[in-house]
Amino acid sequence: MATPASLIQYIDDNADAFIQRLSHAVSIPSISCEAAHRPDVVKMAVWLSNQLKHLGVETSLVDLGKHTSDGEELHLPPAILGRMGCDPLKKTVLIYGHFDVQPASISDGWHTDPFTLTVSPKDELVGRGSTDDKGPILGWLNVLEAHQSLQLPLPVNLRFCFEGMEECGSEGLDDLIHSEVKKGKDGWFDNVDCVCISDNYWLNTRTPCLTYGLRGLSYFKLTVSGPARDLHSGVFGRMVHEPMTDLIALMSKLVDTSGDILIPGIDEMVGGPTVDEIALYKALDYSIADVEDSAGAPIALSSDNTKVMMGRMRMPSLSIHGIEGAFSGVGAKTVIPAKVSGKFSIRLVPPQTPELVEPLVRSYLLSEFAKLKSKNTLTIEDLHGGKPWVTDHKHWNFEAAKRATEAVYHKTPDYTREGGSIPVTLTFADSLGVSVMLLPMGRGDDGAHSTNEKLDRSNFIQGTKLLGTYLYEVAKAAT
Repeated sequence: MATPASLIQYIDDNADAFIQRLSHAVSIPSISCEAAHRPDVVKMAVWLSNQLKHLGVETSLVDLGKHTSDGEELHLPPAILGRMGCDPLKKTVLIYGHFDVQPASISDGWHTDPFTLTVSPKDELVGRGSTDDKGPILGWLNVLEAHQSLQLPLPVNLRFCFEGMEECGSEGLDDLIHSEVKKGKDGWFDNVDCVCISDNYWLNTRTPCLTYGLRGLSYFKLTVSGPARDLHSGVFGRMVHEPMTDLIALMSKLVDTSGDILIPGIDEMVGGPTVDEIALYKALDYSIADVEDSAGAPIALSSDNTKVMMGRMRMPSLSIHGIEGAFSGVGAKTVIPAKVSGKFSIRLVPPQTPELVEPLVRSYLLSEFAKLKSKNTLTIEDLHGGKPWVTDHKHWNFEAAKRATEAVYHKTPDYTREGGSIPVTLTFADSLGVSVMLLPMGRGDDGAHSTNEKLDRSNFIQGTKLLGTYLYEVAKAAT
């Protein structure tokens, strides 16, 4: 089933209208992690649900209950479940996205109001949520509008799951997915054959990609406490065990300057790459220069491109994030802090899980702390975690996306594993038992979560064509 030429033409002809709809979506400051903006997240959910209904999608705004944030009990914003088509002769595709965004303020360094979509001289659509994840969600709406206006039947059945808490831990979503799956044919995820998620990015600005893996996460907080209050270093220096000294000693034993994790058993869990895997990494359109351009400095761990990319995608990594409770700022305060905390995380890859890693971390740190012979106290907290995910990139779901990418961009996509985490991916994979694929719309320089977040106009329009073409390629798998 070929993608209708009229569909592609409609997308080109209505590009400005699509951008106007994105402008409206960006104008709603749906910041899920700020209590003051929780009503805006609900407003965004209602607006998006109404847009879907107008395009012929049966929807339900699902109450996810309440949660506690910074000691305040808040209502979770509703999730949107949708259904369009139930032809048993067609494949059924489940589409996931999120309509909440990260905080943003002009004072953060934005060149323009983050909640007013601005078209830059480079034809970039600048605004919070433009690429993460409102642009990709609206790409699907663009596809639906084109089919409705052209009176074209969809080549597949569609199911939708859009949430408003992704930037704040996706609270309540796992329970919703599990409950819907248990309902079987009576649930919103009936007869799903595959899942498509557009919530990630190309490796660079040149080559589209398909993502078949994500790293998981284990996040820890170490707290060393001793004196009852902060002390003066001129009075107590070299008289007492100092919490900061102990904390720095512990943090220095987590990872070395080559990136190797020093906690016994962590790196050793991961086997070596297969010949096929190495070939995939060697084929990636990504170089050491790309790494260093993105980092803004020549600081790559190696000149071996394949080794560096495996470090990002198929190996665990440990990063130290910060220290709380210590002096910071201008001046030369000579305090000995009474209690300090350090935070670090480990990005996980199969077969690692938070449950397997946590005991190794705890045992190692307690052992290293004992070696210090300190009279201070160490507390280890496991703040949160998520499992890694890898799937078969040769599945027909990926083949369909590959053919669609080649049709729209005239390039074979890179096959990538993301260094970050999207926990709902694993939830869908485990709950539904079907292929889950990440099909990104945006480029590697879009700056999601950062200031001046953008989505290139060409990526928004060509990305809409990609999503539509993908559905027709999926339909071919039915025959």
